[in-house]
Amino acid sequence: MGSNSPSFSLPSQRATFAGLLFDMDGTIIDSTDAVVKHWHTIGNELGVDPNVILETSHGRRSIDVLKLLSPEKANWEYIKHMEGLLPLHYGADVVEIPGARALLDSITKSNVPWAIVTSGTSPLVTGWLKVLQLPKPEHLVVAEDVDNGKPDPSCYLMGKDKLSLSASHEVLVLEDSPAGIKAGKAAGCKVLGVVTSHTVEQVVAAGADWIVKDLQSIRMVKGDGGGVELEILDALDV
Repeated sequence: MGSNSPSFSLPSQRATFAGLLFDMDGTIIDSTDAVVKHWHTIGNELGVDPNVILETSHGRRSIDVLKLLSPEKANWEYIKHMEGLLPLHYGADVVEIPGARALLDSITKSNVPWAIVTSGTSPLVTGWLKVLQLPKPEHLVVAEDVDNGKPDPSCYLMGKDKLSLSASHEVLVLEDSPAGIKAGKAAGCKVLGVVTSHTVEQVVAAGADWIVKDLQSIRMVKGDGGGVELEILDALDV
């Protein structure tokens, strides 16, 4: 890209997929303000510098963060309780990623196979979906479902399995974090990266197949239970 500003100017492209796997935070919602407030509260309670937590927490499971910084709290009972409080206490601080609701509404109405694959726990994900009244998929893959978080591909492999999709199926992962993008690629998926939480350079380096500013650049052309055709607008010209 040289010294020029990133150019989101590629012509419209169309691609067909058997299913879609969405990351949650940074892809469907932006809970940055809520998470900052929450980790400051938790950090102060644990005697851990909240800024140290925030430097490493995005896109990672809370249990993996606490294993390093506060091992005695790195258990699912505590993590699920702690994360379940986030939507309750900070619901007003979360916003939708532009285009997310329209895309989720369209694929849900057409019965397109999709799932959310996230580093958050089940109380966190279901809490945010309820607060924002966003469509809830039939299938979720959450932090406590896998032994290793992103960039390990286990979560996205599980997502494909829950949609009854095999290696022969073309699946699209929608992600914002480099760890998540790498996990999707390692799981054998195509990956669309959104530049919401990291720099263009970081998303490019992670190896996304398409890079867009947000989900306003993604439109469903047609879809049903057998898959979906998407139009990708204004992708990054790398």
